[in-house]
Amino acid sequence: MSTDPISVTRLPNGLTIVTERMTRVETVSFGAYVSTGARHEKATENGVSHFLEHMAFKGTTTRSAARIAEEIENVGGHINAYTAREQTAYYVKLLKEDLPLGVDIIGDILTHSTFLAEEVERERGVILQEIGQANDTPDDIVFDHFQETAYPGQPMGRAILGTEDLVAGMSRETLTGYMREHYTSRNMVIAAAGNLHHDQVLDLVQTHFRDLPDHETAPAAEARYTGGERRVARDLDQAHILLGFPSAAYRDPDYHAVMLLSTILGGGMSSRLFQEIREKRGLVYSVYSFAQPFLDGGLFAIYAGTGEEQTRELIPVALDELHRLPQGIAPEELSRARAQLKSSLLMSLESTGSRCEQIARQLQVHGRVIPTAETVAKIDAVTEADIIAAARRIFSGAPTLTAIGPVSGMPDLDSIRARLAA
Repeated sequence: MSTDPISVTRLPNGLTIVTERMTRVETVSFGAYVSTGARHEKATENGVSHFLEHMAFKGTTTRSAARIAEEIENVGGHINAYTAREQTAYYVKLLKEDLPLGVDIIGDILTHSTFLAEEVERERGVILQEIGQANDTPDDIVFDHFQETAYPGQPMGRAILGTEDLVAGMSRETLTGYMREHYTSRNMVIAAAGNLHHDQVLDLVQTHFRDLPDHETAPAAEARYTGGERRVARDLDQAHILLGFPSAAYRDPDYHAVMLLSTILGGGMSSRLFQEIREKRGLVYSVYSFAQPFLDGGLFAIYAGTGEEQTRELIPVALDELHRLPQGIAPEELSRARAQLKSSLLMSLESTGSRCEQIARQLQVHGRVIPTAETVAKIDAVTEADIIAAARRIFSGAPTLTAIGPVSGMPDLDSIRARLAA
């Protein structure tokens, strides 16, 4: 018998099941991870993935919406879901003895949801409220503007929530048709992590997911980064600013170098941006950088929230930090960034929920579960030269600038381009 805690089975219908046995915990996390999200939607159905996520909990042929919640909470469990640009996930966390219930409910909502007309209308109202809340939250909606400006006129640039007009007019047939097309056994990974046995999970999945359709799905449209500028003047106390560039995909050889670059530049209180912009100059309350990979591209960006008087100074200071980085990275700075990345990875292994999501995503992106030791070795193998090369690659790309608030004093995109090229 294999001692490897990770087991993977691919069924004849294409459904992949991956589990990780964690004997020192008393819980299990179980999820269905569908390889579909906002970037797979047509322009006329933008928001359907997110609408579907909401509807999954609104009743099946055997359970009402209230019963779904009650059955999970009767055993002290948690059930939730999320929609992203390349994935939609449905998951539960339970005590180990309640795993059969969790598999039953997730399978039920993904294969036997009823989409009753009154539930569709009720949830439509909830989502419209959610869109309204996002529009009223500038440090939230600026990220949607950033995505749309970086990838204009294409699925990758559209908001995950959709638009108010599209959601208001979205029919039940659009929801059920999209689900039939994308929620298939060949487009889904089932994952579980915790105190479990792979064979038990396999048996449960074969029982409760047997009604999934098994046809192939069309690939998403290629992401084409363009970049540009979008400013929205609003009467706010702060300007919310995002400056970004095209970056590395998940499978890009520069992936780990980019992650370390982001950590060094704006990944914590010791990062360059935080120290220079907040601690030394007092220009912001919040400033950080992030790298967002996709299957066929990625984004690297700096976010800052600052007052109207500080907007004129903020971006030039941030650009100076981008110029300074290729001049060299101190050994202790690189060592600290490595420690931050590795500790984040290793700490996440202690959570059944995080581990469940990780192994599912690794299968979807890489076609295999990547051993932790392999990831750690790749982080350790990144050199100063690798990070500098990644920085030069990223910061030579076409910039994207989005901002909301008192933005009249900000430098324009042409001056940013000129400063980057200097």
